[in-house]
Amino acid sequence: MNIDFPFSFDRWERTATTSYENHIRDLIEQLLFTTPGERVNRPDFGSGVLSLIFSSNSPELATALQALIAASIERWLSDLIDLNTLDVKSEDSSLYITVQYRLQSTGEQQTATFRTMIP
Repeated sequence: MNIDFPFSFDRWERTATTSYENHIRDLIEQLLFTTPGERVNRPDFGSGVLSLIFSSNSPELATALQALIAASIERWLSDLIDLNTLDVKSEDSSLYITVQYRLQSTGEQQTATFRTMIP
């Protein structure tokens, strides 16, 4: 069962599900925006992107985050996806994270972009 994220209920008031492709995208989003130490049974899970929310936005921050995120994806999702490219760009007060990956189960190529605000 591929539970939808964020958690919600469907029209029959059961746990909402989603497609496999969307479920993998949801897992990437959870990994990016979970702070290590936030999950009780997986204290190392997460990438730490949100812990840098009060850092000044700069190209150096984007480069550091790129390495941090790539390592997190390799550790937590390497059994589901093959990371093709990871691009982290800082523009004004936003940080854009673009992940291009291949689903191991189907071989399908996917791209997901996430945006977060950085002061």
